[in-house]
Amino acid sequence: MLSVDVVDVLVLLVAVLWGAVTGALLPRAAYRFSAPSGEAWHDACPAAHPLRGWLGPARCARCASPAEPREPGAAAARPRAVPGGPRAVADGSDAVADGRPAPASYGPGAAVPAVVTALVCAALAAATGTRPELAVWLLLAPAGVLLAVVDLRVRRLPDPLTLPLAGTALALLGVTALLPEHAGEWSTALLGALALGAGYFALFLVNPAGMAFGDVKLALGAGAVLGWYGWPTLMLGTFAGFLLGAVYGGALVVAGRAGRRTAIAFGPFLLAGAFLGVLAGAYAA
Repeated sequence: MLSVDVVDVLVLLVAVLWGAVTGALLPRAAYRFSAPSGEAWHDACPAAHPLRGWLGPARCARCASPAEPREPGAAAARPRAVPGGPRAVADGSDAVADGRPAPASYGPGAAVPAVVTALVCAALAAATGTRPELAVWLLLAPAGVLLAVVDLRVRRLPDPLTLPLAGTALALLGVTALLPEHAGEWSTALLGALALGAGYFALFLVNPAGMAFGDVKLALGAGAVLGWYGWPTLMLGTFAGFLLGAVYGGALVVAGRAGRRTAIAFGPFLLAGAFLGVLAGAYAA
């Protein structure tokens, strides 16, 4: 039989591998979801070539091989602007506005999301050990990284990610509660989702300009994972998110890159606070 230490190391290695593989698949989804509020999700690269699928590298095979024939009607497609991406010419040709060929890569590379997701999964595995809720954390981690990337790029938290995240978290934790050796309570996970969602909704009603409704929806999922380990973990994770956001906003003001009324993407800090809270709750369990 394997010793406990060997099992823990194997679990950690599996978590790192899972995080690296899933993180490397996020760039295409990050590009497609990075559409400004009110616009449809991106369905074409900046050169107007149609995109298929949501997972994989943010690289257009048609732009990499510009000699290949275009899809019928592709020349008439209207390319969308992408924050930080190339600017396509209006006729959808394989060139950007300055006349150079459109680059094959149209979004973030795979290295950064792969490394970040691997580190997140490694930390979760180290804190949770072999308890069954680790599987839930590992399944949710890539979605959290994707949400943070999209919110940082366009200050938008897509409904197809936030609402399923909350439902999936509660469903998976409900199954986990039936397994032996789990260290949380599904009832507090459900109440935590409702409590944190209600708290963020109240903030949204008080100050709609400072709290987007996407943050309210994301709070449902964050409240579920934090509530799994109890009310102290929920309060810790919530406080950590606001503290991180306040520190970041204050740093921008001091650096002269933002004013006191400048809105920032709060989703990444909400997620970071939930991540830190789960780590603390898992270690204390």
